[in-house]
Amino acid sequence: MHELSLCQAIVDAARRHGDERPLRRVIVRVGHLRQVVPDALLFAWELVTDGTELAGCELTIEHVPAVIECRSCGAHTELRRPLLVCQQCESADVVVVQGEELQIVAIDIVEEVS
Repeated sequence: MHELSLCQAIVDAARRHGDERPLRRVIVRVGHLRQVVPDALLFAWELVTDGTELAGCELTIEHVPAVIECRSCGAHTELRRPLLVCQQCESADVVVVQGEELQIVAIDIVEEVS
């Protein structure tokens, strides 16, 4: 399950950018073509953060659909299946314009009240 190693990398980055402050939520953007199972990612998040200072920190996943652009006719197609073919002209001369993302979008830090 590669989601476990992905979560560990997300935790490491969140800790580094959070400057050891308590975190409320980490938001990640995952493209459809990344072959990441959202439920497995959430389960792995619980495993990796349990018993750490990030226990209780929420992982929010933003799903990004796969979109291709046809070089022949210029059409943009949102893919339902990983078939890289233009739905307008059926050309295979396409480029992926979105759907391969795996990014940390935001880290919500708990504000300490004095």
